Amino acid sequence: MNLSTSLRLSALAAALAAAGAAQAASVSLTKLSGLVGDPSAAATAVYKADLASAGLGSFAAIVINDVSGGFGGAVGQFTGFDLDAIKISTTDCATAACASAAAGMSLFDFVGGTFFSPGTQRAPADPKLFGTGPTGSTLDDSVARLGAFDGVSSTVTPDGFISLGDNGSISFNLTSLTSTAGLFMYIGEVGDNGEVAGSNFDLRTTPVPEPETYALMLAGLGVMGFLARRRKG
Repeated sequence: MNLSTSLRLSALAAALAAAGAAQAASVSLTKLSGLVGDPSAAATAVYKADLASAGLGSFAAIVINDVSGGFGGAVGQFTGFDLDAIKISTTDCATAACASAAAGMSLFDFVGGTFFSPGTQRAPADPKLFGTGPTGSTLDDSVARLGAFDGVSSTVTPDGFISLGDNGSISFNLTSLTSTAGLFMYIGEVGDNGEVAGSNFDLRTTPVPEPETYALMLAGLGVMGFLARRRKG
């Protein structure tokens, strides 16, 4: 392996290591009293996290992973954790109504800064998970509207949320690096059926790599490793 290949391989390895080794901390959630969502039949439970308790001085991204293991909730396009909304606020709320009405900080880009990795559906499967784009691999925020606690908890006339699927994940890169001091995160769980307990919520100190970028990095690392082995042999 020549020096040029070695340097490129090292650079890719370092980039991958940095992506995987960014500081992360799970946040604990407290369920607030009351329900919000569709005014005619409010069924969204709201959970609060005191972000300062995560032990990170600042954060750049939030990652939600469904870890339900295939249990709980509905099937098909509604499989997994159903996210009604996510909000970061300086207001410390004790009720779901307070969280829904609280002023949120402009930290989310639900189009360019949100990355979705769909989980699997429980049978019978639909063409794609609810609240996702045409291919089922992106967030359709015109349907999900994650900036508002307005979910309609129905399998007949659903609206205002995204379903992650079993082991699916959604990542939010914030518009700027933000201190956790004095901030609270509010999450809306459609249906109030306890699915939030089957999900993991992480704060990250660095932005999450775009899926395409990460895949290219992995491919590049694999190709360079193959060439290095051929030259060595």
